Amino acid sequence: MTTTVPTAGPTPTPATASVSGAGSATVTAGPVAAAVPGGGPGGFDRLLEAVVGERAAAVRNVPATLTCFTDHFPRHPVLPGVLLLESMAALARTAAGPGTWRLAAVRGVRFKHFVGPGDQVHLTVEVTAHGPHRTECRATARAGGRVVATARVLALVSDETTREGTA
Repeated sequence: MTTTVPTAGPTPTPATASVSGAGSATVTAGPVAAAVPGGGPGGFDRLLEAVVGERAAAVRNVPATLTCFTDHFPRHPVLPGVLLLESMAALARTAAGPGTWRLAAVRGVRFKHFVGPGDQVHLTVEVTAHGPHRTECRATARAGGRVVATARVLALVSDETTREGTA
C-alpha cells in the first residue's frame, strides 16, 4: 500500500510519523537528528511517499539557523555529511516498515555537492533487499536540481534480530 502525504500546507514536525503498508511503522528521530533543531522527524521534514519494502521519498529543509553552520564552515556554511546521511538512514527505516531498525552498514557513499543554508533536500530510497531481520537500500539526495549525495547500500537490521543474537 502506498501512503502519500500532501505537499501543500504547513510542514508537520512531530517526534514520530506513521506509515501504512504491510502493517504500521513508527519512525523516531535518530540521535544526531534529534540534536539538530528543525531536523524534523528522523532527519526529514516531510514524508512524501512510503511503500513498505519498496521505496520512500521525503523532503528535508535546511534552515540557516542550524547551529552547525556557525563552525562548519564560518565563511561557507555546509551541512555536515553525517546529517545528510542520517536523513537517508531515517528514510530507509521508513521504507523498511514495521519494527525498530538500526543502521548496520553504509557502503558506496558519495558526497557530490555542498548543501547549505536555505537548501531543500529531496531524499529517495529504493529497497534492494528486504527480509524480516535485514533490509538494504539505495539512497539519493538532490538539492537545487542536482544529485548532492548517494549511498549504494544502507543496511538496516531489526533490533529484534540483535536481541536474539542472530545479527
